[in-house]
Amino acid sequence: MEPIVIEITNLSKRYGKQIVAVDGLNLAIRKGEIYGFLGPNGAGKTTTLRMLLGLVRPTSGTGKVLGKPLGTATGIARVGALVESPTFYPYLSGRRNLRILARYAGVPSSRVDAVLDQVELTLRAGDTFKTYSLGMKQRLGVAAALLKDPDVLILDEPTNGLDPQGMAEMRALIRALRHSERTVLLSSHLLGEVEQICDRVGVIRHGRLIAEGTVADLRGQAKLLVRADPLEQAQRLAEQLYGTEHVQVIDGTLVLAIDPAQAPEIARVLVTAGVALSELQPVKRSLEAAFMELTEEEYDTVGKGERVL
Repeated sequence: MEPIVIEITNLSKRYGKQIVAVDGLNLAIRKGEIYGFLGPNGAGKTTTLRMLLGLVRPTSGTGKVLGKPLGTATGIARVGALVESPTFYPYLSGRRNLRILARYAGVPSSRVDAVLDQVELTLRAGDTFKTYSLGMKQRLGVAAALLKDPDVLILDEPTNGLDPQGMAEMRALIRALRHSERTVLLSSHLLGEVEQICDRVGVIRHGRLIAEGTVADLRGQAKLLVRADPLEQAQRLAEQLYGTEHVQVIDGTLVLAIDPAQAPEIARVLVTAGVALSELQPVKRSLEAAFMELTEEEYDTVGKGERVL
């Protein structure tokens, strides 16, 4: 197992008595993985990232990044981050903006052209920041986060506001940035983004981690859809094979909670019994369906009188 590079325990952030931003959050992220931090807007994702970076002080709980307590200079020195929309000097070029940041960070100026090349901005590096498209501004923000060649890269909604082409380009960039030594923590509310990029996903709602695992884990077991006639006979045979708890009838169709690899078995049993089989196919619950089920609980489950950011 790879070592843990981000670890937080019972981390909470409250503003006054009424507003709960993060509520007893526990996370453990390992070296070299792309971890998706998934949740609806206002779930507490950005507040959590700000605490990891030392920009916000936790109300309670503990955490470490690269073995160092949250917000310490030695830990942050090996972390690159893009939190919310990047801001640069509008009348300076992209290259000049990065050179200023490199000087402040004590990074060799040679890193500037290297990161511009990584994010494919070399041809526009001499243009002023104010002339950049939104996608180019986001890429320049990623370039700034990469200046220190960090061990941990934290990206907060990197595709926010981009058009479909810009989103696809950003996803490709994130995949290209990954290597065995670098850990990427990607915060997002976009299911497709997380599904296509991430090794593991943590789902946060009302400041609490409510589910964690691979995309396949969150989707749950695949099922088998069966259209057969007569339906009642097919249902009875399926229940004899797999038990009533694994058989449902939904809109005139059998849905079997079994391994799809068992399709030949149920097909043989039905056909042998004279049941006409018109459709037999595996179905997977989408990540969207899983996400909606996880996050659909009512607002008042958080606690009376509390608000959550």
